[in-house]
Amino acid sequence: MIKSQALADFIAEWTKIEAPTLEISHEYWTLYFDGSVMGPGAGAGVFLISSEGGKFQYAVRLHFPASNNVAEYEALISGLRIAMDIGATRLYVYGDSKMVIDQVMKNSNRESPLMDAYCQEIRKLEGRFRGLELHHIPWKQNPDADALAKITAERKPAPNGVFINNLDAPSA
Repeated sequence: MIKSQALADFIAEWTKIEAPTLEISHEYWTLYFDGSVMGPGAGAGVFLISSEGGKFQYAVRLHFPASNNVAEYEALISGLRIAMDIGATRLYVYGDSKMVIDQVMKNSNRESPLMDAYCQEIRKLEGRFRGLELHHIPWKQNPDADALAKITAERKPAPNGVFINNLDAPSA
């Protein structure tokens, strides 16, 4: 009986009991977006920073006629989709298009049916995040996304480390 108790004590002392851990990140990722239309075409730039500080750059080539506002919306939509694909669930979003931010945040009217369709597309995507905040910033505070959008709109080769996406049809 003493031996069996000693064995039970030994097992209890040396057996690790691990509680299940939930892999829920409460950390926010940061997304900067910008769109650009230039002579050769239209493009979008997306700059993502993970909650741990990792940086990801995406250039989106728009292969359809687009206004600057459409390019801005495409940049935001592409950024949200990329963030979801990477696994971000909480996101701070920064863009220098006051019109897009205001329309998405419901601070201004969307008189154009096209802009309304883009807002509806963003509404579909925002429900897939546990936290999403959009903020307008001056273009001087958005240099990385701006540079990516311009390079893409000018159809220049992307620098090393930049992921290229091609978009053949509008998202809305």
